[in-house]
Amino acid sequence: MNIFSYLESKILNILCHSTLFLILYTLLKLFKIPTSITFLILIMFILFYITSLIIKYLYLKRKNQKIIQQVDELKEKYFITELIKKPRNLENQAYYYALTKATKAMNDKISELESAKKEYEEYIESFVHEIKTPLSALSLTLENQKNKKLKPEIDKIDELTEQILYYARSQNPEKDYFIKKICLEDIIHSLILKNQYYLLQNKIEIHVENLKEEIYTDEKWLTFILSQILSNAIKYKKKDKSKIKIHTEKQDKKLNLIIEDNGIGIKESELPRVFDKGFTGSNRTKKYATGMGLYLAKKLSESLNIHLKIESEYLKYTKVILEFSLQKKL
Repeated sequence: MNIFSYLESKILNILCHSTLFLILYTLLKLFKIPTSITFLILIMFILFYITSLIIKYLYLKRKNQKIIQQVDELKEKYFITELIKKPRNLENQAYYYALTKATKAMNDKISELESAKKEYEEYIESFVHEIKTPLSALSLTLENQKNKKLKPEIDKIDELTEQILYYARSQNPEKDYFIKKICLEDIIHSLILKNQYYLLQNKIEIHVENLKEEIYTDEKWLTFILSQILSNAIKYKKKDKSKIKIHTEKQDKKLNLIIEDNGIGIKESELPRVFDKGFTGSNRTKKYATGMGLYLAKKLSESLNIHLKIESEYLKYTKVILEFSLQKKL
């Protein structure tokens, strides 16, 4: 609120007081009060009125600034009516009533949407858990029958359903993960074993080094993150002499888990967008590419306080680095 807008809002009040000053001046003249005294009385009234306007303006300005500060500091701004006191004057009471009703309507709508969202997430989780059982049975059957044509298709469906599950869970990550001490070597070896069919099929050499380190994180979520990274390394390999190297490096109180491949790499112009939702890249024409794997990996990593970054040079290599804190998270 500036002084001009304040005076504009007080224009009727100013006109009324101006009329009163003229009436007072007329009365003083009728009673034949000396001109000097008349002007003195009028000046005193005018000064008193101007002073009252200035004091009220400063008071309202400070009050407005306080409300603005409260709004800026409030995380959930739709609770602002809980902080504002009910005004005394009739005009502001009407505005306060309208704001209260609008806020209540919005809060009711938010509660309704949150309830529907929670119900949807629970359905998705239930659906994924239910469908993974027959998928696992079908995958095992095809593996026993050595059906090399259909098994990759079933495994891809299984991977996509798992992405759906973790996408739903990523909306409220704090309700799902459990931090404990785990050995990186155990997770990496399980991951390689799970993907051995595709590693052998694509003739990819895999090297592991220095994986004896222990960290504090959620084993299930980390396994999913690493599976998305390894899946990309396999998907975007070179035609021959493909290699994937997995190792760790220590830096002060940090531990870097590095997954490096000599695949087709990522263009420099596209590198800043690799974690964007749905981004697949101009040179990545794989029919199964969804652009969700790295997006979810990044999102879940942030929830686990893991710093995930990618370095790459087009047609040469891609290096994914997961930075862990070696301090225990309570």
